[in-house]
Amino acid sequence: MELTELPEWEHPAPGVARLRLPGWDCTAGLVRGEGAALLVDPGAGLAQGGAVRRAAERLLGDGSRVTHLALTHPHFDHVLGAPAVEAPVYAAVGAESLLGTEAGRAELREDAVRHGLDPAEARRAAASLRGPDQPVSGEFALDLGGGRRVLLANVGPGHSGHDLVLVVPGERTVVFCGDLVEESGEPQAGPDAVPARWPEALDRLLGLGGDEAVYVPGHGALVDATFVRRQRDALARRFGVS
Repeated sequence: MELTELPEWEHPAPGVARLRLPGWDCTAGLVRGEGAALLVDPGAGLAQGGAVRRAAERLLGDGSRVTHLALTHPHFDHVLGAPAVEAPVYAAVGAESLLGTEAGRAELREDAVRHGLDPAEARRAAASLRGPDQPVSGEFALDLGGGRRVLLANVGPGHSGHDLVLVVPGERTVVFCGDLVEESGEPQAGPDAVPARWPEALDRLLGLGGDEAVYVPGHGALVDATFVRRQRDALARRFGVS
């Protein structure tokens, strides 16, 4: 499947949707409010980011647009689509060290090329990245209108140095976990991971979402709190932390 050929949206709760993007199986999310909509992690590269934005706006209908963009962590497959979305950007405080600096953008570009993104696409996307308009330290409640509020919580470090999760209350709470949780493979701990803090980050995530929430991994199928706890315990054993 081409990076711009997208599957159908899944709907874990009313007004909440997600896509498993081709290429690296990265999750993109969408939360609908009244007159506003939040997009989460628009994928890798300008082409994929543009395709995700258009798909989101088709799903919203009525000429509605994406008005906010959240990035769960600064890895290429989650953020290089961001310049294709004209909206204020939310990310964990400190993410600007990668998104908003020449050295950080070069690191993201090189990582993308190592993982198979077209070099020209990686170069264009990285050159267009910018730091977050709203760095999140602690917790931030985003009001999308119509009674829809999304909690953006800086629960990291863990998978990266700057992990942001999104908690969407409703008929059933939905938690966008980023790569703190992965279902389609073993969680990846790259050079910017902080393994000693990862179980703690998952404890915070579980405390925010609760036992009945739907948890949306950064990669893979939807999971429940039991799965997240098992992965938390496996990470603690793997890295020798409590």
